[in-house]
Amino acid sequence: MTTQFHVVVVGAGYAGVMAANRLLAEHPEVAVTVVNPRPVFVERVRLHQVAAGSGTATHELSDLLHPRVTLHVGTAVRIEPYAVSLADGTVLPCDAVVYAVGSTTGSGAIPGAEKAFSVADLDSATALRDALLEADDHASVVVIGGGLTGLETVTELAQSHPRHTLVLVGDPGAALPVNTQRYIRHRLDELGVQVRSGTRVARIDDGSVVLDDGSEIPAALVVRTAGFSVPDLARRSGLPVDDDGRLRVRDTLQAVDGSPIVGVGDGMPVVGVGDGMPVVGVGDAVVVDGNDHLRMSCQAAMPLGIHGADTVWQLLQGREPAPLSLGFVTTCISLGRDRGVVQLSARDDTPSRWALRGRLAAPVKEAVVRGTIHTMQLQARGRALPSRRGPDTAAREKAHV
Repeated sequence: MTTQFHVVVVGAGYAGVMAANRLLAEHPEVAVTVVNPRPVFVERVRLHQVAAGSGTATHELSDLLHPRVTLHVGTAVRIEPYAVSLADGTVLPCDAVVYAVGSTTGSGAIPGAEKAFSVADLDSATALRDALLEADDHASVVVIGGGLTGLETVTELAQSHPRHTLVLVGDPGAALPVNTQRYIRHRLDELGVQVRSGTRVARIDDGSVVLDDGSEIPAALVVRTAGFSVPDLARRSGLPVDDDGRLRVRDTLQAVDGSPIVGVGDGMPVVGVGDGMPVVGVGDAVVVDGNDHLRMSCQAAMPLGIHGADTVWQLLQGREPAPLSLGFVTTCISLGRDRGVVQLSARDDTPSRWALRGRLAAPVKEAVVRGTIHTMQLQARGRALPSRRGPDTAAREKAHV
């Protein structure tokens, strides 16, 4: 069949890969170009392992993308009507754009935050790994943030680098049920992690972290796992964004100005109206109306990529896309290589009383992470995620970590 439409996918994370593959598997009339700064897919959920030196987090995109995808290794600098401009001067004409640029740790409001490492992207995690290897024995490593990323990072570092002293600043698993919090505390004690809860970081100095109660923690290395920032591509392109620069979209994942951008992220937008060219955004740099429970995770990003692709197709056909319907099922937390938590949750991500904790949870988490990659490989070959079982199918197909 002759190609009738060209779609450019900006970003090849979980959502971008799923969107590209969905379009090509379902619609032979569509050609897809994926723009990504590197030729590999980065498993963001394994970056704490990269930092600890206990694992890797990359896969060749050629193994995860549909064979008909054209991969352009480069950086998008502007999205205009029917074209994406790249830093190397290339201009890609198109009929629609999938905006899937993701996010990273932000510098935030903490004075001295630029001194801290992060595990939000491959380069940052690799830099932290190298710094840990070069640090003197018994170096104090302070991890800021008691959320999921902070917990996974501090436990992985403590288990892989027992010669260092690990300190966690934050309330470990504060949003989780009491029994789960109790187990997490027990695990932190097992690994010798010191916890400073009930306080916040006031500033990061050379060689120390100062807390808002006036106390000071010696710190040879600081790792910040709280806060985020997004690329300014949407803002520079004149697309509708919130105060943080995230793309604002309707509950169909279409941009609020009517220029078909389909996206999701760490907040929610204001619904707008209008007409424009097809641009579809999926990923952490997007805010979605009515879906404030959608935290940053591949559990959300993968079905969002699928739903984003379906929205693109509807827009290309001049039809109204279906609204997003997406719920969570669980939260999987690694606490080192051999312990973990699998916390069941309600659809709105509210944790239930039921959880698998301890040694048995670790292989479950690992199976989920491996299954995510396997699902993407199958989808690239057209052997997973059958479509057209109903308007909401794309958002409910499969959930992971």
